[in-house]
Amino acid sequence: MKNLLLPCMMLFLSIPLVAQTAMREDEELVKKLIIDSFQDLLSEAKIDKIDTYYTRDFLLLEHGEVWTNDSINKYMNMMLKMEQMPERINTFDFIEVKIKGDMAWTAYHNKAEFKIDGRKVGEMNWLESASAIRTEDGWKLEMLHSTRKEHKEEE
Repeated sequence: MKNLLLPCMMLFLSIPLVAQTAMREDEELVKKLIIDSFQDLLSEAKIDKIDTYYTRDFLLLEHGEVWTNDSINKYMNMMLKMEQMPERINTFDFIEVKIKGDMAWTAYHNKAEFKIDGRKVGEMNWLESASAIRTEDGWKLEMLHSTRKEHKEEE
């Protein structure tokens, strides 16, 4: 009996560690989902990747407007028609990521710097939140909510 006590205790104590590791992995996957979606969709206009990152009923609440996958597709097509599409460099500062089973939400600051020929031509800043669900294909975004913030020049 004593021989079984130590292995049972080790197993019992390791269960929370495994759960914590899985939670951290999911948090990193949700962060990666946000980062990769902005890179592929808004920086590189890879229209064919919309279904990779967004659910079919995805909604983007963008500064008072409601966007769907169709709206995003139209916007990306417009971007691709620009004579010279600016380079967009995204920076994220995650405030929090919460995972509850197959659902996740995150809040973060998002900054986009725009360059043409290596010269900065603009910058935008947002406070954003997102909800995601775990699907057979991995995590996908169900909703993004985006509020523009004023850009303050560094002194």
